[in-house]
Amino acid sequence: MTEDTPVSEVDLERHAMKMAKKKVAREKIMATKTDGKGLIMVHTGKGKGKTTAGFGMIFRHIAHGMPSAVVQYIKGGWETGERTLIETHFQHLCRFYTLGEGFTWETQDRARDVAMAQKAWETSKELIRDPANSMVLLDEINIALRYDYIDIHEVVRFLTEEKPPMTHVVLTGRNAREELIEIADLVTEMELVKHPFRSGIKAQVGVEY
Repeated sequence: MTEDTPVSEVDLERHAMKMAKKKVAREKIMATKTDGKGLIMVHTGKGKGKTTAGFGMIFRHIAHGMPSAVVQYIKGGWETGERTLIETHFQHLCRFYTLGEGFTWETQDRARDVAMAQKAWETSKELIRDPANSMVLLDEINIALRYDYIDIHEVVRFLTEEKPPMTHVVLTGRNAREELIEIADLVTEMELVKHPFRSGIKAQVGVEY
């Protein structure tokens, strides 16, 4: 069948009936769902897009006038587009904390990395406890957890026992710990298929930051 081939009335009726059945089935499924829960969401994997996805939800919050907060664990002195936009225009809706000093191979000081990660985690707990925030993004926390800068058991305990019921928490970074994946409501793994860095192209403004 091509674009110029007319669709018969029988085909149209068959399609309408099929869609009507799908609608009924969908409505039955939706009737069993609830929107009354703050989610624990993990974006991990080797592919690009983990932080981008997290900020996508932060900007949705901002668009709806819903207060949120961001804590960046690793990315230190980077002047990112997200940070600039939020601090310039949306400070009243999103508190932004950059508490990392760069990737581990840049700092080359484990004690300092641990201290900064611990400080970031204490700030994260305060922001999550604050009822004013309905979403908190913990950007690159998975890296801090991978290197044991923060105790994974403390993070799991806090999220399961102290996180307010309606507060959403987004955790990004490669190599998410299994303990975190187990308690999460949503886990997305970004799969790397191709990346320009492998072709000799470095991170670019407006794409990576």
